[in-house]
Amino acid sequence: MHRDHKELKVLIGKTLASVEKISDDSGEDRIIFTTDDNVRYTMEHTQNCCENVSIDDVCGDLNDLVGASLLIANESTNNENPRSDQTDTHTWTFYRFATVKGYVCIKWYGSSNGYYSESVDFWTWV
Repeated sequence: MHRDHKELKVLIGKTLASVEKISDDSGEDRIIFTTDDNVRYTMEHTQNCCENVSIDDVCGDLNDLVGASLLIANESTNNENPRSDQTDTHTWTFYRFATVKGYVCIKWYGSSNGYYSESVDFWTWV
């Protein structure tokens, strides 16, 4: 098995059976989306040296994404308003989802020395 990177829009029209936010002991965050046909998608960032990427906030209720067809699944980024002057680069990444039940925005923040990625991966196992 290997990771198959996907675009977020693959979720549009799908119905989710569950959405789980997980933070492990190493401090890595992930969101696991499971569709009603039992396909699992993971949103996460694997940490390297000299960087930190994590979920800053979840606006809305993740349960609003369960049991109804996803109408919106999109991503946007910006590099404004760093948390501090202690890093060379930073990226805010916003993931917006909506069903007829509600709207959710998952906000990630990444910072690094400029050499490492601050992006979030979205993938499934194949």
